[in-house]
Amino acid sequence: MTVIDANRMHEIETRYPEYFHRSFRQRFGGLMILIATLLYSLYAVWFFDLPKLFAEAHWERVGIYLSQWVSYDVQPELRIEDDGSIDIRYPRFSPLGDNPYPDWLVNNPDGSITVSISGTSRTVTVSKSETIVTAHGISVPVDVSSGAPEVVGPVPGWITVYDDNVLADLGFAGNVSISVDRVKIRKRFIGWANFIFDTQSSFFDKPIGEVVGLIVSGPRIKPDQSNLSLAFDDIWNNSEWQHGDVWTKLFQTIVMAFLGTLLGALTAFPLAFLAARNITPNRLLNQVLKRFFDFLRSVDMLIWALFLTRAFGPGPLAGSGAIFLTETGTLGKLYSEGLENIDNKPREGVKSTGAQTVLVHRYGIMPQIVPVFVSQTLYQWESNVRGATIIGAVGAGGIGLKLWEAMRTNANWENVAYMVILILIVVFIFDTASNALRHRLMGTKTH
Repeated sequence: MTVIDANRMHEIETRYPEYFHRSFRQRFGGLMILIATLLYSLYAVWFFDLPKLFAEAHWERVGIYLSQWVSYDVQPELRIEDDGSIDIRYPRFSPLGDNPYPDWLVNNPDGSITVSISGTSRTVTVSKSETIVTAHGISVPVDVSSGAPEVVGPVPGWITVYDDNVLADLGFAGNVSISVDRVKIRKRFIGWANFIFDTQSSFFDKPIGEVVGLIVSGPRIKPDQSNLSLAFDDIWNNSEWQHGDVWTKLFQTIVMAFLGTLLGALTAFPLAFLAARNITPNRLLNQVLKRFFDFLRSVDMLIWALFLTRAFGPGPLAGSGAIFLTETGTLGKLYSEGLENIDNKPREGVKSTGAQTVLVHRYGIMPQIVPVFVSQTLYQWESNVRGATIIGAVGAGGIGLKLWEAMRTNANWENVAYMVILILIVVFIFDTASNALRHRLMGTKTH
């Protein structure tokens, strides 16, 4: 064991004072950051009133929205006529078409109708004087022969009684609303209804084998059009899913991102040479252009889109213009900073040969900056594919506007899911392609 005397200890402290005489910031900096973070978190909780926000939030809607993303419902309405007969009606745009005959709706010999909500465990039997709801292992009769529906016997927790109707909540499978003269049923199915062919198509409700047979070798459904062309038209013009309009708007979004980024890059490139101090020795011009870049990129792309939609009206032109203005500022700043950080030795070498300014830039500067500029531009293009979707929601065209319209109805969440998936696929493809190109240009390997 080595013993260090006082003189040796004093010598070590003198040689390494940063370890033995630490400042207040060095000793307590971590603790101060922790305390500041905690205080800021408490302030944020108070400022946004998070306890009240969480208490009043409609958490039940999360499950409803998620279920509607992956399912659809059919809503038969059973009307009890004055003569005791039961008339079955569907909404105008029912997924079952104009003449539905579902196997889950059965006409009984006694005149009643039984609807299977979920197999045999959840059913509804409707007669002229009584509706019986079976779920959770019990059957609950509801008398509808008097002035208001009345539950016979004890009321289970999944049934709610109102003044003029009784609501039975059957979970994800659906629900039943019972009144004196009608029973409204909502039956839920997993999947997307009529995604390929809508109810107006000649191929609607046909098995896949029959559809393929008609397309390949079947007789023409319309004498003046082949079955293949007819099938494509029916898919493209599907009235429920609007594939043609969705894909057109998606292509508009891609074009908006590409055109806006391209024009921004072409504009920012020459301006960056004028803004770079080491390229253009004019301090006033340098500062004016740099402040101009700051102004363009400090106004968010969404704000530019709002301005331009007021000027040119809704459409992809406003979206492309918003991206162009934002990218001119962003890429102008990136390009000018890249130019200011180049190695001046190649440039000076070319200049020493007596070459003209254009040739000096071409051979002394361009080989250094082109890979970096292209990489930065590709990254911005990839980012703008996502940004173009957002600005579309304010009227700048593209699939963003289509997505916003579907969300506003608060009923077409399966269409929202369809468009979100398309956007994710496009972003993934462009992200992968952009990364591959950037790595190739920079000479690095992808992992």
